[in-house]
Amino acid sequence: MVDSLADDVRRLRQSFDGLPPPQVEPPLVLVCGLPGTGKSFFCRRLAKRYPFLILASDVLRKILFPCPKYDEEENRRLFPACHVLIGELLGKGIPVIFDATNLLERHREHLYHVAGKSKARLVLVRVEAPQELVRQRLLARKRRLAPQDNSQAGWEVYEKMKARKEKIPRNHFVVDTSQDVNGTIDKIVRAIRR
Repeated sequence: MVDSLADDVRRLRQSFDGLPPPQVEPPLVLVCGLPGTGKSFFCRRLAKRYPFLILASDVLRKILFPCPKYDEEENRRLFPACHVLIGELLGKGIPVIFDATNLLERHREHLYHVAGKSKARLVLVRVEAPQELVRQRLLARKRRLAPQDNSQAGWEVYEKMKARKEKIPRNHFVVDTSQDVNGTIDKIVRAIRR
């Protein structure tokens, strides 16, 4: 590992406030979705039902970059560090939810490889919501009306990312956060426990 990558992984690792108990073949839940669709909300709800460590890219980015710019240079440091960290955690049997946009298949492929190498159970989840609801959520974010919201992505970022989003070719769950998410969470927890 390059020194700066090792330093970044160490800084991210030090931010943990306890870990869930290890298990054999821990799950990796890879959450995908545009800004404002409710990914973090969904992750928190899932973690209430099953003991996961949530790795949220928006939170981790602020550890490495206190005043983030959300540019490619930051991404080139953040996501390799996240991938190494996820591999370490899965290798120790720690169940992980990775909360990030994960919109491009080539980026998801890194995590497919990490899960396979760690013998983790990979669960893919696409989070979505109606566009008008997303717009309202992003406006509330801009006005700082959502205290648990760590993202700074606004409507412009949503529009830009929407044009680049790629389909998930593997089997995956779909969650619409404008609806009750409990039914899908039940299915995911059953799939993990099988």
